[in-house]
This record gives sequence, C-alpha cells and structure tokens, in this order.
Amino acid sequence: MQNQADFHILGETADYLAVDKPAGLLVHPSKPGGPRTLWDGLRDLLGYELATGGQISIINRLDRETSGVVIVAKSAEAARTAGIAMQRREMKKRYLALVFGWPDWEEITIDTPICRRGEVEDSIVWLERMVHPSGQPAVTRFRVLDRHSRNDEPFALLEAEPLTGRTHQIRVHAASLGFPIVGDKLYARGRDKYLRFIDEGWTEALAADLWLPRHALHCTRMIFGDNVWDAPLPGDLAVLTR
Repeated sequence: MQNQADFHILGETADYLAVDKPAGLLVHPSKPGGPRTLWDGLRDLLGYELATGGQISIINRLDRETSGVVIVAKSAEAARTAGIAMQRREMKKRYLALVFGWPDWEEITIDTPICRRGEVEDSIVWLERMVHPSGQPAVTRFRVLDRHSRNDEPFALLEAEPLTGRTHQIRVHAASLGFPIVGDKLYARGRDKYLRFIDEGWTEALAADLWLPRHALHCTRMIFGDNVWDAPLPGDLAVLTR
C-alpha cells in the first residue's frame, strides 16, 4: 500500500479511505501554526476530490497518543451514511492494549457508566474521566490474548471492543479493573505522572514507571458494511511482546 509521510494507507473504496494513524499525530489542528496533522495530510492526498466537489470527513477520531485505523469519508453522503452507522452501533471497532498486570480472567465485559471526574469531585486534570453511577452508559469487552513479563513485572496484551463511545472509555475501564494501560500518564499510576509530563516532558523517572512515552492503545480493526480494515500492532508496542 502507498505510504504518506504522516500515515499509512490501508485501503480505499469509492466512498471511503482507511489509514493507519501513528501515535503522536494529531487528527485535527488545535491552533493556527500548530504541528502538521492527519487532516493536513488527507487534504494533500485528496486534493482532486476536494477540487471536484468532494469533502473530507474523519469518521472515527483517535486521540493523539492512540494509533491505528481511521476511516475517512470522501463525500457528504458517505459521511452521513457512516455517521448513521455509528449511531446505530453498526460500525465495529477493535483495539489492542498492553496493560500492567495479569488478569485472572480470559474474557470480561464491563458495564459501568463514565463521567468527567470534575463533575462529581475535585480534579486537577480537566480531561480526567472516572467510572461513576451518574455518568453516561459505557460498555467494553476485554479478552486476554497473551501474557508477558518485563524485568519480572507482568503485563498482558488485551483485545478491547468498545460497545459505546465515551471519552477515554477503554483506558478508564481497564484501569477500573485494576489493569491500567502501559504508558498511560493519567490513569495508570497516578495523575501526578500526567502533570509531571506536562511540566518536565518525558523523563527517565517516567520511563521507569510507565515504560512508554505514549499509552499502549491501538485501533487494530474497523468493520463497516462489507469493509474490514486492519492495522497490525505498531513496532513500539510489538517490541514489548517479543
């Protein structure tokens, strides 16, 4: 498949494009003059479509640190079709996650609401979420794929299937089960790690505690209609499982 400077093309139909977004690449610009984003790369790639009346609509948004499959609609009609499919939960997503610890289960479904922590108690990080009865419904299925250890510390490779689409859902649910995602500066080993990263950047102390400079979450499969798009575990995560 064709490679772009910022992402890898997984497949294309008349209506949609699927790309593998690397960790660290923003999906949309956050401020004028900011770093190059997935949107910028797509605008370059689909210049002909834009010039002939098409549009670029990113259907599933991954946060900066999450890598994996992103689907792009090339017309307003295709975007509307995909949007309806997402509302009806007809678009299936599967993620791979490396988590600290070894679960004592092989498969589990967690059905616990999620809200922004600041809505129910004091929080020093505005984006932080938590499980709470007053939150919005959230359901995630987890399955253990493999168990590993690093310097005698256990960790596991999980498949995660979010059946709802809440902010930070997989990360919050994994942490609430006692198996936070490797590299997660907010939910893995205390929110102070997030604040230290903001103040000091990535340090040796954070590396020793969290292992990776980004959370180990990767969207590995998207299923939409007859289309199945897969993105293998990227090198920075795969190297831990060898």
